[in-house]
Amino acid sequence: MSLGLTAYGMAATLPLTENPSADFSDTPWWVALIKAVGIFVYLLVSTLLVIWFERRVIGRMQQRPGPNRNGPFGLLQTLADGMKSMLKEDITPARAEKFIYTLAPLIAATMAFVSFAIIPVGGTVSILGHETPLQVTDVPVSVLLVLAVASVGVYGIVLAGWSSGSTYPLLGGLRSTAQVISYEIAMGLSLVAIFLYSGSMSTSQIVSAQSSLWYILPAFFSFAVYVITMVGETNRLPFDLAEGEGELTGGFHTEYSSMRFAMFFLGEYVNMFTVAALATTLFLGGWQAPPLISGINDNMFGGGWWGLLWFTAKLWMFMFLFVWLRGSLPRVRYDQFMRFGWKFLIPITLAWVVAVAFIRGAQLGFLGDSRLTIAGRELSVATVVIVSVIAVVALAAAWVWDDKRAARAAAEDVMPPEEIDPFEDGYPVPPLPGQRLVEPRQRLAATREPVLTTASSSPTGAPAKEEDHG
Repeated sequence: MSLGLTAYGMAATLPLTENPSADFSDTPWWVALIKAVGIFVYLLVSTLLVIWFERRVIGRMQQRPGPNRNGPFGLLQTLADGMKSMLKEDITPARAEKFIYTLAPLIAATMAFVSFAIIPVGGTVSILGHETPLQVTDVPVSVLLVLAVASVGVYGIVLAGWSSGSTYPLLGGLRSTAQVISYEIAMGLSLVAIFLYSGSMSTSQIVSAQSSLWYILPAFFSFAVYVITMVGETNRLPFDLAEGEGELTGGFHTEYSSMRFAMFFLGEYVNMFTVAALATTLFLGGWQAPPLISGINDNMFGGGWWGLLWFTAKLWMFMFLFVWLRGSLPRVRYDQFMRFGWKFLIPITLAWVVAVAFIRGAQLGFLGDSRLTIAGRELSVATVVIVSVIAVVALAAAWVWDDKRAARAAAEDVMPPEEIDPFEDGYPVPPLPGQRLVEPRQRLAATREPVLTTASSSPTGAPAKEEDHG
């Protein structure tokens, strides 16, 4: 009873941060509409730039120029490609489900824009005399809303594969379904640590909670898991398995052309901006200025419209990561990718969430009030004990895993036999270097059986003879 009252008293002293910190009281509907249109234009312009940026960076990585003719530095090449898509013939397969075939790219493109509505891209600014945050809207469960909208966007890919009436798009759609479901679980679990640290699921509240410390430091493991899962969620290399050209031609959009294909293309890049914006919001302080700049003249470069600059800079850091991965890594094998998600990411992220829950409980005093001083900093004894136990368990797990990997490598490093029969398994197998080939004639001679002819088959009626058909 006393323990329950003590816990209740500690919980009552904690700040209630579930509600958003963004103040929309001075935001009429037409200001909200202006902000929505501004976000739409911001994403469209960013998409045009990032396609040019990706082609130029990968061109430099592969020692070729990339687009450099249309406009200064080739900046108008993406616009020219968009115009070409609008003028190309729009072909609908004869066996396609016409309505679903048209609806699928609309779902894939529009859901990507909806998710960006709850992302705070800046601080509070003045728009036509009204003080309003640079955010279209915010709710107490904004992060869950982003995950839900991303799940709805998958329907566009699945329906596109099914409605095309072709085998390869169907397989691409099924692959994408399994891939996104698998990695959405790990992504959602990685964000639980942020909820525990901030005490809220509101994006504006999470940004406000990072005013003194960005969550990339205490939740470093969650950040690593999120970066992996966001690449898998957006079907980007090395995880673009729903569009594996080697086995599925173009994947789920093989049968699409003209602007319908362009909408899938647009949706993919806007999804990249959405997951990058969510990573910026949850781990890098959102629109807040970097620590060194925020200390200049009482954070004169950190509020208002300056936040849009810092948010965009952090956003493009992740976009460069997407491009860098595409130009550096080959496509992984599908079964390896799924095994990595289900057998490694999900279990280890669950263990991380439990560890963070204990650490936060110790920091908030639920596991005792004893304190000690380390390097001039006062820490909870329970926090030190829990962190020490987690470190020991992590080192032991790494040790065991390394031993198993060494044993597996030793088992695989077995010398091949000196002699090899190329027809042992029914099909020819060439010998490895250092092996001696056993001629198949010797094996055939050992297993050969005599064939007898009947007496009636002999023209002279002589006894049957053995005939060698070898």
